[in-house]
Amino acid sequence: MTELPATTGAARPAPPGAGAADDPVAQLLVRVAAGDRAAFRALYAAAAPKLFGVALRMLGDRGEAEDVLQDTFTRAWTNAARFDPAKGRGMTWLIAIARNRAIDRLRTRPDRPAAAVEELEAVADPAPGAEAAAVVKGDLARLEDCMKTLDPARAAAVRGAYLLGLSYQELADRHRVPLNTMRTWLRRSLIALRGCLSP
Repeated sequence: MTELPATTGAARPAPPGAGAADDPVAQLLVRVAAGDRAAFRALYAAAAPKLFGVALRMLGDRGEAEDVLQDTFTRAWTNAARFDPAKGRGMTWLIAIARNRAIDRLRTRPDRPAAAVEELEAVADPAPGAEAAAVVKGDLARLEDCMKTLDPARAAAVRGAYLLGLSYQELADRHRVPLNTMRTWLRRSLIALRGCLSP
Protein backbone atom coordinates (compact mmCIF):
# COMPACT_ATOMS: atom_id res chain seq x y z
CA MET A 1 0.00 0.00 0.00
CA THR A 2 1.15 3.53 -0.72
CA GLU A 3 2.54 5.46 2.21
CA LEU A 4 0.37 8.19 3.66
CA PRO A 5 1.67 11.62 2.65
CA ALA A 6 2.60 13.88 5.51
CA THR A 7 -0.15 16.21 6.66
CA THR A 8 0.83 19.78 5.84
CA GLY A 9 -2.17 21.49 7.34
CA ALA A 10 -5.71 21.01 8.48
CA ALA A 11 -7.79 19.96 5.52
CA ARG A 12 -11.28 21.37 5.19
CA PRO A 13 -13.85 18.60 4.76
CA ALA A 14 -15.92 18.71 1.62
CA PRO A 15 -19.67 18.96 2.16
CA PRO A 16 -21.20 15.48 2.29
CA GLY A 17 -23.75 16.21 -0.48
CA ALA A 18 -26.60 14.04 -1.57
CA GLY A 19 -24.41 12.11 -3.96
CA ALA A 20 -22.38 10.44 -1.19
CA ALA A 21 -25.29 8.53 0.31
CA ASP A 22 -25.11 5.61 -2.12
CA ASP A 23 -21.41 5.94 -3.02
CA PRO A 24 -19.01 4.37 -0.48
CA VAL A 25 -15.94 5.70 -2.30
CA ALA A 26 -17.36 9.24 -2.19
CA GLN A 27 -18.02 8.85 1.53
CA LEU A 28 -14.40 7.83 2.07
CA LEU A 29 -13.13 10.77 0.02
CA VAL A 30 -15.14 13.16 2.17
CA ARG A 31 -13.50 11.69 5.26
CA VAL A 32 -10.07 11.80 3.62
CA ALA A 33 -10.62 15.51 2.93
CA ALA A 34 -10.95 15.94 6.70
CA GLY A 35 -7.57 14.26 7.21
CA ASP A 36 -8.94 10.86 8.26
CA ARG A 37 -6.06 8.41 7.76
CA ALA A 38 -8.18 5.35 8.52
CA ALA A 39 -10.50 6.42 5.70
CA PHE A 40 -7.48 6.79 3.41
CA ARG A 41 -6.43 3.21 4.13
CA ALA A 42 -9.99 2.03 3.50
CA LEU A 43 -10.07 4.04 0.26
CA TYR A 44 -6.87 2.35 -0.90
CA ALA A 45 -8.29 -1.10 -0.15
CA ALA A 46 -11.51 -0.30 -2.00
CA ALA A 47 -10.12 1.46 -5.08
CA ALA A 48 -6.54 0.29 -5.65
CA PRO A 49 -7.33 -2.90 -7.61
CA LYS A 50 -9.55 -1.00 -10.07
CA LEU A 51 -7.14 1.90 -10.49
CA PHE A 52 -4.16 -0.40 -10.94
CA GLY A 53 -6.07 -2.25 -13.65
CA VAL A 54 -6.82 0.99 -15.48
CA ALA A 55 -3.16 2.08 -15.33
CA LEU A 56 -1.88 -1.33 -16.38
CA ARG A 57 -4.19 -1.47 -19.41
CA MET A 58 -2.99 1.91 -20.56
CA LEU A 59 0.73 1.49 -19.85
CA GLY A 60 1.29 -2.24 -20.28
CA ASP A 61 4.01 -2.15 -17.62
CA ARG A 62 3.46 -3.23 -14.00
CA GLY A 63 6.22 -1.04 -12.58
CA GLU A 64 4.86 2.08 -14.25
CA ALA A 65 1.31 1.16 -13.29
CA GLU A 66 2.38 0.85 -9.65
CA ASP A 67 4.01 4.28 -9.84
CA VAL A 68 0.81 5.75 -11.30
CA LEU A 69 -1.21 4.09 -8.54
CA GLN A 70 0.95 5.62 -5.83
CA ASP A 71 0.83 9.03 -7.51
CA THR A 72 -2.95 8.77 -7.82
CA PHE A 73 -3.42 8.16 -4.11
CA THR A 74 -0.94 10.88 -3.19
CA ARG A 75 -3.00 13.32 -5.25
CA ALA A 76 -6.23 11.96 -3.78
CA TRP A 77 -4.90 12.64 -0.26
CA THR A 78 -3.82 16.19 -1.06
CA ASN A 79 -6.79 17.12 -3.28
CA ALA A 80 -9.70 15.23 -1.70
CA ALA A 81 -11.30 18.49 -0.56
CA ARG A 82 -11.81 19.37 -4.25
CA PHE A 83 -14.03 16.35 -4.75
CA ASP A 84 -17.75 17.17 -4.64
CA PRO A 85 -19.98 14.09 -4.33
CA ALA A 86 -22.89 16.08 -5.70
CA LYS A 87 -21.08 16.37 -9.06
CA GLY A 88 -20.05 12.78 -9.70
CA ARG A 89 -19.07 9.43 -8.23
CA GLY A 90 -15.91 8.94 -6.22
CA MET A 91 -14.49 6.16 -8.35
CA THR A 92 -14.97 8.20 -11.53
CA TRP A 93 -12.98 11.04 -9.93
CA LEU A 94 -10.15 8.68 -8.97
CA ILE A 95 -10.09 7.01 -12.40
CA ALA A 96 -9.74 10.42 -14.04
CA ILE A 97 -6.67 11.13 -11.90
CA ALA A 98 -5.13 7.75 -12.70
CA ARG A 99 -5.74 8.12 -16.43
CA ASN A 100 -4.28 11.61 -16.52
CA ARG A 101 -1.13 10.38 -14.78
CA ALA A 102 -0.88 7.44 -17.19
CA ILE A 103 -1.34 9.74 -20.21
CA ASP A 104 1.48 11.94 -18.90
CA ARG A 105 3.76 8.91 -18.76
CA LEU A 106 2.79 7.80 -22.25
CA ARG A 107 3.65 11.23 -23.61
CA THR A 108 7.21 10.88 -22.31
CA ARG A 109 7.81 7.57 -24.08
CA PRO A 110 10.09 8.18 -27.08
CA ASP A 111 8.90 5.01 -28.81
CA ARG A 112 5.19 5.86 -28.72
CA PRO A 113 3.87 7.86 -31.73
CA ALA A 114 2.09 11.09 -30.86
CA ALA A 115 -0.95 9.97 -32.83
CA ALA A 116 -1.31 6.87 -30.66
CA VAL A 117 -1.27 8.98 -27.50
CA GLU A 118 -3.87 11.34 -28.94
CA GLU A 119 -6.13 8.41 -29.81
CA LEU A 120 -5.82 7.07 -26.27
CA GLU A 121 -6.61 10.49 -24.85
CA ALA A 122 -9.75 10.74 -26.96
CA VAL A 123 -11.24 7.51 -25.68
CA ALA A 124 -9.48 6.33 -22.54
CA ASP A 125 -8.93 9.63 -20.76
CA PRO A 126 -12.07 11.49 -19.72
CA ALA A 127 -10.40 14.73 -18.67
CA PRO A 128 -10.01 16.53 -22.04
CA GLY A 129 -13.45 15.71 -23.40
CA ALA A 130 -16.77 17.48 -23.19
CA GLU A 131 -18.29 14.54 -21.32
CA ALA A 132 -15.86 14.90 -18.43
CA ALA A 133 -16.26 18.68 -18.44
CA ALA A 134 -19.99 18.21 -17.94
CA VAL A 135 -19.39 15.87 -15.00
CA VAL A 136 -16.91 18.26 -13.39
CA LYS A 137 -19.40 21.10 -13.73
CA GLY A 138 -22.16 19.00 -12.25
CA ASP A 139 -24.15 19.10 -15.48
CA LEU A 140 -25.10 15.45 -15.16
CA ALA A 141 -28.68 15.85 -16.36
CA ARG A 142 -27.51 17.44 -19.62
CA LEU A 143 -24.90 14.73 -20.08
CA GLU A 144 -27.49 12.01 -19.56
CA ASP A 145 -29.78 13.67 -22.10
CA CYS A 146 -26.94 13.65 -24.63
CA MET A 147 -26.15 10.01 -23.89
CA LYS A 148 -29.77 9.16 -24.69
CA THR A 149 -29.27 10.49 -28.21
CA LEU A 150 -26.78 7.69 -28.87
CA ASP A 151 -27.67 4.18 -29.92
CA PRO A 152 -28.01 2.18 -26.64
CA ALA A 153 -25.13 -0.15 -27.51
CA ARG A 154 -22.85 2.77 -28.35
CA ALA A 155 -23.83 4.61 -25.18
CA ALA A 156 -22.99 1.47 -23.18
CA ALA A 157 -19.62 1.28 -24.92
CA VAL A 158 -18.83 4.90 -24.05
CA ARG A 159 -19.75 4.28 -20.41
CA GLY A 160 -17.58 1.18 -20.42
CA ALA A 161 -14.58 3.13 -21.72
CA TYR A 162 -15.04 6.12 -19.40
CA LEU A 163 -16.44 4.70 -16.19
CA LEU A 164 -15.22 1.11 -16.17
CA GLY A 165 -11.80 1.56 -17.73
CA LEU A 166 -12.41 -1.17 -20.31
CA SER A 167 -10.01 -1.52 -23.21
CA TYR A 168 -10.98 -1.51 -26.90
CA GLN A 169 -10.65 -5.29 -27.02
CA GLU A 170 -12.72 -5.83 -23.87
CA LEU A 171 -15.47 -3.63 -25.23
CA ALA A 172 -15.38 -5.36 -28.61
CA ASP A 173 -15.66 -8.74 -26.92
CA ARG A 174 -18.47 -7.56 -24.66
CA HIS A 175 -20.50 -6.19 -27.58
CA ARG A 176 -19.48 -8.97 -29.98
CA VAL A 177 -18.20 -6.69 -32.70
CA PRO A 178 -14.82 -6.49 -34.47
CA LEU A 179 -12.14 -4.37 -32.82
CA ASN A 180 -12.12 -1.78 -35.62
CA THR A 181 -15.91 -1.47 -35.37
CA MET A 182 -15.60 -0.69 -31.67
CA ARG A 183 -13.00 1.99 -32.40
CA THR A 184 -15.40 3.54 -34.90
CA TRP A 185 -18.31 3.37 -32.43
CA LEU A 186 -16.35 5.20 -29.75
CA ARG A 187 -14.84 7.79 -32.06
CA ARG A 188 -18.21 8.70 -33.63
CA SER A 189 -20.02 8.60 -30.29
CA LEU A 190 -17.54 10.99 -28.71
CA ILE A 191 -17.84 13.38 -31.64
CA ALA A 192 -21.63 13.30 -31.23
CA LEU A 193 -21.37 13.89 -27.48
CA ARG A 194 -18.99 16.80 -27.91
CA GLY A 195 -21.38 18.39 -30.38
CA CYS A 196 -24.34 17.88 -28.05
CA LEU A 197 -22.51 19.25 -25.00
CA SER A 198 -20.84 22.19 -26.71
CA PRO A 199 -22.36 25.59 -25.86
